[in-house]
Amino acid sequence: MGISQQDQHHIELSASNIGGIDNTDVEFSPEVTVLTGRNATNRTSFLQAIMAALGSNQATLKGDADEGSVELTIDDETYTRTLTRTDGVIKMSGDPYLDDTELADLFAFLLESNEARRAVARDDDLRDLIMRPVDTDAIQAEIDRCETEKQQIDTELETLDSLKQQRPDLEQKRTRLETEIEEKQAELEAKETELDEADTDVSETRDEKAELDEKLEELRETRSSLEDVRFKISTEEDSIEALKDELAELETEQEQLPDDAGETAEIEQEIQTLRERKQQLSSTLSELQTIIQFNEEMLEGTSPDVRSALEPTTTTDEGSDGSITDQLVADSETVVCWTCGTEVDKQEIEATVERLRTLRQDKLGERSELDSEISELEREKSALETKQREREQTERRLSQITNELEDREDRLEGLRSERADLTDDIEKFEDEVEALKQEDYSEVLDLHKEANQLEFELERLESDLDDVEAKIEEIDAKLADREQLEAQREEIQVELADLRTRIDQIEQNAVDEFNTHMETVLELLDYANLERIWIERTQQDVREGRRKVTKSVFSLHVIRSTESGTAYEDTIEHLSESEREVTGLVFALAGYLAHEVYQDVPFILLDSLEAIDSDRIATLVEYFSEYAGYLVAALLPEDAAALNDAYERVTEI
Repeated sequence: MGISQQDQHHIELSASNIGGIDNTDVEFSPEVTVLTGRNATNRTSFLQAIMAALGSNQATLKGDADEGSVELTIDDETYTRTLTRTDGVIKMSGDPYLDDTELADLFAFLLESNEARRAVARDDDLRDLIMRPVDTDAIQAEIDRCETEKQQIDTELETLDSLKQQRPDLEQKRTRLETEIEEKQAELEAKETELDEADTDVSETRDEKAELDEKLEELRETRSSLEDVRFKISTEEDSIEALKDELAELETEQEQLPDDAGETAEIEQEIQTLRERKQQLSSTLSELQTIIQFNEEMLEGTSPDVRSALEPTTTTDEGSDGSITDQLVADSETVVCWTCGTEVDKQEIEATVERLRTLRQDKLGERSELDSEISELEREKSALETKQREREQTERRLSQITNELEDREDRLEGLRSERADLTDDIEKFEDEVEALKQEDYSEVLDLHKEANQLEFELERLESDLDDVEAKIEEIDAKLADREQLEAQREEIQVELADLRTRIDQIEQNAVDEFNTHMETVLELLDYANLERIWIERTQQDVREGRRKVTKSVFSLHVIRSTESGTAYEDTIEHLSESEREVTGLVFALAGYLAHEVYQDVPFILLDSLEAIDSDRIATLVEYFSEYAGYLVAALLPEDAAALNDAYERVTEI
């Protein structure tokens, strides 16, 4: 380890078998640390070691090792990570600094393979990258909850509307019943007066009078029981009719809720297949990263192990020992292939490595698409499970109604049998009363029967009035809640409107933030022919899994200017490779500021800045050091020379 400053250090990092590192122990201080050296001096591997300790899964294991580790100490806190290769798959364990490094991987760990930088270079839709750290799923869950709650309130309000429509009829019925009761009471009073006058005119024995009264009372009670049974029959018939209507509605609803259990299982199987494919892709990506890094080191010819293994035993050309190692590190256009030993064009190997990089980026894009498809299938599965639960609830209710119908029909049959028996009893009592009639008492007996019937009718009317008044009170009590329900519904509608626009607002705010910070970074770089880099948010119909949906698309635009100062819009595909690299870096750095990554991640790591000249690199480092607690930049010696001498330098890893 070589460090230029000897102040007190707050960071200690130990790593073994990470990237191209065998073993290293490095100490460095807060603020800016510059990793200076030529290519293939393990500077990128050192940045990967920091990333691994912080929690990232983007670090690679040394190609010839089955296990690697890293330990990072910040003041008195130590964070660890272990990488283990099992059956070609690298697994990570330990106690890192961050539980979730998604934000840091996108906008703080800015290596050449950084997803944000590469997405710009490929001219991808940037929405996923910008919105990935934003929890829009939680907002959608809130929308679903509010819609369900609103639907329940709407159902309650519809019920109240129905009850409100019933109230005028009930009021009319109450008025009619009160009038009928008054008339019936007056009629009964008149009949009782007439009966009293008739009783005074007839002299009858006590026994005869008692027997007649008893028979008349039995007749009255039997008639009352008959009317009660008739009322129960009517009630049961109404209930059965209502249950049959509900049964028909539920059967219709059941037909509209098909059994999707099989489809749910298919989707679950499809999700599992996609997850297995994603795991395979992750393994492939890890292997590709290892291969790319190994070949990059081989192209530079700086791997100590390879130097030792390829040390020659004879010499060839004059002035040179002709070793394979010399050929590997020479500036000639040909090198000795380290796999077959033949001499090949160096550009061919570099082109192959570039194709491997492109393949890795394609695999990253494929993995991102798999994530989207898995999310869509999980939402579809959740919707199917919801429908299945609704179907099960409907089936349970159908079973309950069917059982209740059977019980009520049984009761109805019993009531009809009881009605027949009571009718027979009334005929019997009427015959007995007729038998007791004598010529002298016939008028009195008729009056008793009429009074008895009036009393029964009055009792029936009063019972009906009680039922109507109870129903009106029940409706009034429920209607009293209407104002509160309407207020709740209005609040939910406001909340829904807010939630439905919140995602749009979040997206627009994110785009505005990115545009603002990209403008800031571009001003720092001060390129004469790059006037502006900005993101446009548009709506497009895109395919998401199995369906077409309207989604936001974030497109990157580049405004350039000619030597005469004329501004014009250009596309990413027309930019040179170095301009693409600059644009990708501008976007990634804007994400660091827009998402305020520095609030959660104390590090920002910079690598592969060769597309930017040294003075501009120095300006960027100075600006971003104000945000990051620890800024670590891997630079070539000539670029590092432009930075402030006060910055700490690490020259050996």
